[in-house]
Amino acid sequence: MPSQKPELCQYRKRLGKNVALLRAQRHLTQEELAEKTGVSSRYMQSIEAGEYFPSLPTLIRLRSQLKCDWNNLFARL
Repeated sequence: MPSQKPELCQYRKRLGKNVALLRAQRHLTQEELAEKTGVSSRYMQSIEAGEYFPSLPTLIRLRSQLKCDWNNLFARL
């Protein structure tokens, strides 16, 4: 029986969409934002896809590099 990929968590998906939107508004690539926050570009891609929820230190660095407040990161789209 093939295993099915579990449905993505709505909170991870929301955070990922917000990160992608904020990154695009600041004219940054995934690679540039990943480098500035100290994570791999693959991990940044996974965050934006809603596959992973970053640790608090990574969230703090993301918020700093995206120059936004917490509401912008977690707001509903």
